[in-house]
Amino acid sequence: MAKDRDDETRDPRRETGVVTKERPKVKVPSLYRVILLNDDFTPMDFVVRVLQKFFSKNMEEATKIMLEVHNQGAGTAGVYTLEIAESKAYLVNQFSRQNKHPLKCIIEREANN
Repeated sequence: MAKDRDDETRDPRRETGVVTKERPKVKVPSLYRVILLNDDFTPMDFVVRVLQKFFSKNMEEATKIMLEVHNQGAGTAGVYTLEIAESKAYLVNQFSRQNKHPLKCIIEREANN
């Protein structure tokens, strides 16, 4: 019977069994633009091929970006987190050298990040 009395005198608010823990705020990673730079020697069809191969652009998207590179001196191939942007830029630069083209690819941090 003593056990029953203890149960009756317990404050149910103190024994909810729920522990709350504040979650740490997660910082959204910065984004980086992968930019192709124009030169006077790389053929336009090679730039289109690069955009399709490394950035999964369809023919229409790749052509539009290639014309932007040609006409404005640079064009954004995509926007990614730092590690992915660095990797893509490295692969494009390596592929260009292997194919004896001077096409350059750089990364630039997004302004609003």
